[in-house]
Amino acid sequence: MQLPLLPGEITPETVLTALMRRVGPANGITAADLAEFITGRRNAADERRLRQVIEQLRLEGHAICATPDEGYHLAANADDLDRTCRFLVKRIEATARLVAAMKRVATPDLYGQLGLPIPQEKTE
Repeated sequence: MQLPLLPGEITPETVLTALMRRVGPANGITAADLAEFITGRRNAADERRLRQVIEQLRLEGHAICATPDEGYHLAANADDLDRTCRFLVKRIEATARLVAAMKRVATPDLYGQLGLPIPQEKTE
């Protein structure tokens, strides 16, 4: 007889273990569902902790992908990782526009102050 698993805490190890079952965007999972899968409970504090741990794991080089449409998953290939990286860059650009507006400086000036390359507008 196998004993049921006790709910766990959100740690780098438990997140990676849970994501091993989630390879590729077709197997993505929302933050709320992933936190509940790991802990057995559903609350905002666990979601915040999950996002912190995922940030830590990404900083360590783990290819943890996520977009709003796909949910969290491990990259199955380079395209998966590139899609998440493009999503994250768009978030950076949107945040930079907000900061520039609030500080009342031109976005290119803000990029220059931060030492970042100015995004080029797509012409198609």
